[in-house]
Amino acid sequence: MTRLQELARLGQSIWLDYISRSLIISGELQSLIGEGLRGITSNPTIFEKAIAGSPDYDDDIRRLSAQGKSDVEIYEALALNDITKAADLLRPLHEETKGADGYVSLEANPKLAYDTEGTITEVRRLWKLLARSNVMIKVPATPSGIPAIERLTAEGINVNITLIFSLFQYESVARAYTAGLEKLAAAGGPAEKVASVASFFVSRIDTTVDGALETKGVTDLQGRIAVDYSKVVYSRFREHLASARWKHLVGRGGRVQRLLWGSTGTKNPGYSDVLYVDQLIGPDTVNTLPPATLEAFRDHGRVAVTVTEGLDDARVRLSRLEALGISMDQITRKLQDDGVMAFARSFEGLLNSISEKRKKL
Repeated sequence: MTRLQELARLGQSIWLDYISRSLIISGELQSLIGEGLRGITSNPTIFEKAIAGSPDYDDDIRRLSAQGKSDVEIYEALALNDITKAADLLRPLHEETKGADGYVSLEANPKLAYDTEGTITEVRRLWKLLARSNVMIKVPATPSGIPAIERLTAEGINVNITLIFSLFQYESVARAYTAGLEKLAAAGGPAEKVASVASFFVSRIDTTVDGALETKGVTDLQGRIAVDYSKVVYSRFREHLASARWKHLVGRGGRVQRLLWGSTGTKNPGYSDVLYVDQLIGPDTVNTLPPATLEAFRDHGRVAVTVTEGLDDARVRLSRLEALGISMDQITRKLQDDGVMAFARSFEGLLNSISEKRKKL
C-alpha cells in the first residue's frame, strides 16, 4: 500500500496542485491515480507556467488564433480542454467513491473576486461548459465571494472556496455552504450531489508571521504558527460537524464540506519539505500538494493522524503571538488581499504569454 492510499484510509485525500497537457497525455496522471492520487487543483499561476513554459499548447494556440479567437478565449479553450480530460481520467474514482473524490478544480476569473454578481454569472457559465459532476469551480472567500458561495451551492454547483487564511473567513465559508445546502434541500434539490471544499492556505502564514517575529527577535515561534492556526481551524470544523444544524442537513443527504489544506509547499528551506503535510493529517480533509511536495511525501512522509495533536499548546503559542503585538486578524486579511492580487497578476501574465506566443507562431 502506498503512502497516499494509507492517508485515504485515515480519511485524508491527496490532490495534486498542478495540471498540464503533458501530465495528462504522458500517462503520468493516470499512474498517480493508480498510486492513490484523488484529485487536482489548478489556478492562473499553474496555467501560466504550463502554457508559457512548454510547446504543448502551440498547435492549439496557432489554430485558435487563426479562427480569430481573443487571448481570453484561447486561454479558456486550453484550460477547459485540460480540465475535462483530467476529470474524465478521475471519473472512475469519482464513481467508485460515490462522489466523495475524483474532482478537478478550475479557478473563476480572479478579476471578479470583489464582484458577487459577476462571480455567480462566471461560475454558472463555466459549470455549464464543463458539464461534469466531478469538477469544482474555485471562488475566493472574499466578502463578495461569500454570498456567491451560498447562492451557487443552492443551485447545486460544486464550489472550491479558495484563499481562506483565517478562522473568521473559514466560519463565513462554512455558514455560506450550510445555508446554500439548506436552500437546495428545501427546494427539493439533490443536496447529496453537491460537493465542496474549504481551502485554507497554510505556508503563507508562516512566511508572513516569521518575518514579524524576526523583527521582534523571537525565534522559538517561527515555523510553528501556520500549523498551530490550521489545527485551531480544524477544531472549529469538527465543532461545526457536531452541530445540530449540520446533523439535520446530513439527514437530508448533505455532504461534508471538507477542509482542504492549500499552499502546502514548504517555502523556507530550513523547514521540513513535508512540514505542512505530516502535521495536518486527519479525517475529512484534503491536502493539495505541488509536484515537489508530493514527490517528497511519497519518498519520506509520515502517515499518522496529527491534526488533532497538541491543540492546547497551539492555542498557547497563538496567545503569545497576540501578546507580542502580532495580530493574526490583520495578517490574514492582508494575505487574502495579496492572494487575490497575485492571482489577478498571474491571469494577466497568462494572457500576455498567450499574446506573445501568438506573435511568434
